Amino acid sequence: MADLGAVPTSDHTEGVDGASDRRAGAARDPDGAPRRGWRAEGRRLLELSALLGLAVTQPLLDVLGRSPDFFLFHHASRGEIVQLVVLVAIVPTVAVGTIAATSRLAGRTAREVTHTLLVGLLLTALAVQIGRHTTPLRGVPLLVLAAVVAVAATVAYRRWRAPARVLRVAALGPAVFVALFLLVSPTSTVVLPRGDGGAVGLAGAGGHPPVVVLVLDELPLLSLLDPDGQVDADRFPHFAELAAGSTWYRNATGVSGWTPYALPAMLTGRYPATGAAPHYSQHPDNLFTAFGGLYDIRAEESITRLCPPSRCETPVGREQGMGVLVRESAKLLARMSAPTESRVDPADSYREQTAAEAGIDAAEPIPEDPKFRWDRLNDNQPARFSSFLAGLRPSDRPTLHFLHLLMPHSPWAYLPSGVRYEAPEDFPNEGEGWVELARQRHLAQLGYTDRLIGETLRTLRATGLYDDALLVVTADHGVSFTKGAQGRGMGAIEVAADEVAWVPLFVKYPGQRTGRLDDRNWQHVDLLPTLADEAAIRLPWAVDGRSAREAPRAQADKVFYDRPAQPTPIGGGVPTPVPPAAPHPLIGTTVPDQPTAGVARVENLAAFREVDPDQGMLPALVWGDLPDEIPDGTPLAVAINGRVAVVVPVVGRDEGGRRFAALISDDQLFRSGTNQLGLFLVAADGTLTRLALS
Repeated sequence: MADLGAVPTSDHTEGVDGASDRRAGAARDPDGAPRRGWRAEGRRLLELSALLGLAVTQPLLDVLGRSPDFFLFHHASRGEIVQLVVLVAIVPTVAVGTIAATSRLAGRTAREVTHTLLVGLLLTALAVQIGRHTTPLRGVPLLVLAAVVAVAATVAYRRWRAPARVLRVAALGPAVFVALFLLVSPTSTVVLPRGDGGAVGLAGAGGHPPVVVLVLDELPLLSLLDPDGQVDADRFPHFAELAAGSTWYRNATGVSGWTPYALPAMLTGRYPATGAAPHYSQHPDNLFTAFGGLYDIRAEESITRLCPPSRCETPVGREQGMGVLVRESAKLLARMSAPTESRVDPADSYREQTAAEAGIDAAEPIPEDPKFRWDRLNDNQPARFSSFLAGLRPSDRPTLHFLHLLMPHSPWAYLPSGVRYEAPEDFPNEGEGWVELARQRHLAQLGYTDRLIGETLRTLRATGLYDDALLVVTADHGVSFTKGAQGRGMGAIEVAADEVAWVPLFVKYPGQRTGRLDDRNWQHVDLLPTLADEAAIRLPWAVDGRSAREAPRAQADKVFYDRPAQPTPIGGGVPTPVPPAAPHPLIGTTVPDQPTAGVARVENLAAFREVDPDQGMLPALVWGDLPDEIPDGTPLAVAINGRVAVVVPVVGRDEGGRRFAALISDDQLFRSGTNQLGLFLVAADGTLTRLALS
């Protein structure tokens, strides 16, 4: 076999020392190679390990370490998390090292060429990642720049000893990155928790009714109200039905616009004090631990894991296990290593999207604490709801049924009927036209959520649980659609607190049959003490909240937390709804059959040529471009099968090249097969001018 240590290059090969060994008659292996050749292999492996640590281990563990929610959502065990860390830190080095060592069989030259190529490729991958963060280049220009930098670095590596020596020292990096992940990162609280048990509530005098808690997400109270301040029974009949048989706390507010703070506050009875992960190790005293000694727990959490494994079973159907952890981690690495810009920033893909990323507000700051992934969570909401309904059955033991359902939270994809539609992920939602489109899509999805409320009430009545149950339907926070203050950060709180803080809260007490209003100053830290009182459970820890059985707060003002331990005072009182704009008089009218004047580009035009409503999908959102000569603000009527469905304004072209988008919420306008889509410019006198479609 060729002498692997005899190439006179930098000190990562044997070089001059090897020649000295041969002159001195150094001992050799049976294949003729000097024994120091394996020491050189070890040095090469250290160099590759260092580069893999920088290009693979560090970026992956950095993002995953800031994302305990990734593991919480998939109910990863401590052992699975540690296995994933081992895979990330060791397997790439073993795989690349094996490839490199195998090339030794082909001789000295092949071995050196293989090692140099591997170093160059890893340097290129590292340069791409650095270039994405330090330059505006993307695609081929970034790849070319990265390749040039990598070639220069590889030449330096081959020519001088210092780079190789630095890499060997840097081979300690993967061990350091693993230690930081396990001991310091926010995910460390999931891997090495303080324990899985909180204080168990004590049984008090009284009965222990079945408890059903349904927490919705991103639902402003104002979205449900008609101009008179009542639940809009025409638009949301099942919420109105719920209000008619329960106690409606109209002055109820969430304590934060961010779920990782809002939901733990609801379930612990304490205001947000730290930015810790919403995990049972960080919030050991909560609803589930308090009720767990007396109640069976059937809990479906979305982005928290407040119920410890000793109290809650993993929900059936949740995608989990090493397979999904490895697959999602591989996707993350691919996004971080690609020279092109992904739709989702890889560094942010495992935290909650800000309202800007979800398409609501471009001005909100990104919170500094770990947030949560909506891109994965919205896919399975109906299935999770079905699982929740299936569990609503009488039991010999008192049972707590809990579901946090990410509805009507964006991304919006449902019509009130439950039919889905497709939409671009990068729609803007600020500026004339786009804000109102966001509101309409939100209200349409809220209409579908209303259907789910109806299903819940029907199931409870059918199983006989309704009369005896303590039923709570609420939301963790709202969201602002006020122009210039969209979202749910501080900007929205300062301008539109009534949309962000005030949420629906309906509590049907056991045996309650008639509705009543209660306008006390309810804050969502009041939820747990109220549930505990009604379930005859004494909480063994102090709470900030106040049970509904206690006297109402004397003060009207409330507090809201955009950051933990930083309360912002907001005024109190039941919010007053703003009357909606009158529908355009053209809606519902028949369009004229006339020649076209001008051309509009409809990006999803093909979807109208073959419509099958039975598949549960409709092209209910239409979007595209219009000629520049059409002034901004021009009304555009969208007709389906000869009838005007909606009128929207023409807007300035967005980054996606779109000047209009419209939601057709009435799915009765569609028919099976080919549907005729029409676009018409609306003149000041109401005259319609048809546009040709392309």
